Amino acid sequence: MISRKQDGIAFLSGDWPFDPDRPTLVFIHGSGQQGSFWQAQVDGLTGIANTVALDLPGHGNSGDDGFRQVSDYAHSVLAFIDAIGAPAPIPCGLSLGGAIALHLLIHHGERLKAGILANTGARLKVQPAIIETIENNYDNHLKGLTEFAVAQVNHSNENICQKVLACSTADPVVTANDFRACDVFDVMHQVPRISVPVLVLSAAHDILTPIKYANWMAENINGARHVSIDGAGHMSPIERPEAVNAAILRFLESLDR
Repeated sequence: MISRKQDGIAFLSGDWPFDPDRPTLVFIHGSGQQGSFWQAQVDGLTGIANTVALDLPGHGNSGDDGFRQVSDYAHSVLAFIDAIGAPAPIPCGLSLGGAIALHLLIHHGERLKAGILANTGARLKVQPAIIETIENNYDNHLKGLTEFAVAQVNHSNENICQKVLACSTADPVVTANDFRACDVFDVMHQVPRISVPVLVLSAAHDILTPIKYANWMAENINGARHVSIDGAGHMSPIERPEAVNAAILRFLESLDR
């Protein structure tokens, strides 16, 4: 895995330069996180596709201060895709990252090969207590990541919990604004506009974006595929990386049929 930077945006890449004959998986992390969240996918799917995971503005090693609107993050991701010259881009986002991917699919679908929406929804209302905890007691928020975002069956797995915390290092102000961006996000009336292939990933034990969100997207996005990951919660790419990678691989193979 290679660490690079382009126009102030830090990112991880499986291989560099890109193979022009392969699609590019552009992994987009969730609120308060960074690109290393997707390390198992960047590494595990290299050789099948170009793989890249960026730190959104204000996160990880990227500059700026972050945003309070999903559309602003989407604009920055689209500019990043252009700047790195990603062939046949496929945005793959989780939670906030999934909202960003949805925005791109709705408004810039003609520039994308496909999309992957993981543990997200077309509307993402946030409980006010979450933002209040971030602003007033950030340590409690981080503790909650492993209590609520990781499936209970994985709570005793220190490796999983440590990986989740290691990639959740954004400033509390940035993190709170990420959740505000989610709270006002609502594209339910726009998803029928999506015209490229879409994989919807849910997790069997996700209590933050429950499976009904994925079911709704799969029913309302034309031709969408839906795969649920067993034994995982909201952090499924870290909790069950092999299962997530296998689902993505099958989806990529279907695009060439």
